[in-house]
Amino acid sequence: MSAPAFTHLPHPNPAADDVRAAAIADPLFGRVFTDHMVSIRYAEGKGWHDAQVMPRGPLTLDPATAVLHYAQEIFEGLKAYRLDDGSMALFRVEANAARFNASARRMAMAELPEDMFIAAVKEAVAADARWFPPVDGGALYLRPFMFASEVFLGVKPASEYQFLVITSPVGNYFKSGAPAISLWVSEDYTRAAPGGTGAAKCGGNYASSLVAQREAIAKGHDQVVFLDAAEHRWIEELGGMNMFFVMGDGSIVTPPLTGTILPGITRDAIITLAKDAGLTVRELPYAIDQWQADAESGKLTESFACGTAAVITPVGKVTRGENSFTIGAGGPGQITEMLKGKLVDIQRGRAADPHGWVTRL
Repeated sequence: MSAPAFTHLPHPNPAADDVRAAAIADPLFGRVFTDHMVSIRYAEGKGWHDAQVMPRGPLTLDPATAVLHYAQEIFEGLKAYRLDDGSMALFRVEANAARFNASARRMAMAELPEDMFIAAVKEAVAADARWFPPVDGGALYLRPFMFASEVFLGVKPASEYQFLVITSPVGNYFKSGAPAISLWVSEDYTRAAPGGTGAAKCGGNYASSLVAQREAIAKGHDQVVFLDAAEHRWIEELGGMNMFFVMGDGSIVTPPLTGTILPGITRDAIITLAKDAGLTVRELPYAIDQWQADAESGKLTESFACGTAAVITPVGKVTRGENSFTIGAGGPGQITEMLKGKLVDIQRGRAADPHGWVTRL
């Protein structure tokens, strides 16, 4: 199915230049939004239709809208970058489109043709390119999402859906200024279990992580790290980021994708870039006890988390119960910084793109 023709609805009152400039001067992540949004609707028997670029505004939902009761909802996250020549680009948008449909299949939702997904994201960037923030790490964060919009009560897959893309000007995800983040190991809560929705990017996965994240923040940490549901032994991921562990010999370990971990697009890019650099990457289970032992012995020298929002973030300290351990010198390591540099340079168009990841707009 080809991408639809989008109807562009005029905005009656777009943000004035001075209002927009003030909003993007130092935006908190996910708190500032642009003038427009993109919408496409689906109905069983009719397919995808009514593609629009419209003024951003509230959604009107019937109290019996299916998503409010049965949580059929999925989303993606990606960024539009400003390149050094002034043009804009997307990073691995095709991978986002494919993962979106993998999530849709798991949640028994209608799949959106990938060319429609990509076309909708491009329309969102074109509509609000002037909102690009002039800050360190600046980007337009794009949030494509879809929810069950059918009005009914009854446990079954919905027959109507609405897909939208909203846009948020952002800077760096973590604003603490610390050289590395601190993690709290959750031993009372798990994020996902075998056979569940851990590999789908759905809101329920994040909702179930929030009580543990709140606990971590209350104890003075930046993020929570989850262990597996069966043995409470194996490291899985943070509330919204994948994990990597760098050994003293330069080799890298990352937990394997076994259905309980989100297949991160940044994760996949890091594995590729590390191999390009001649490093050995092993996708193996890694235990929390082993992490502590390797850090304390010096066998492990670096740990970092990654995701679209935070890119690559060093881990400096880990606390489990009453015990804490430090990773390396407690700050960014050489391999972490090298991989982050390679990734960001490709995203920003400063380096060659041998894998065809960048889509120029």
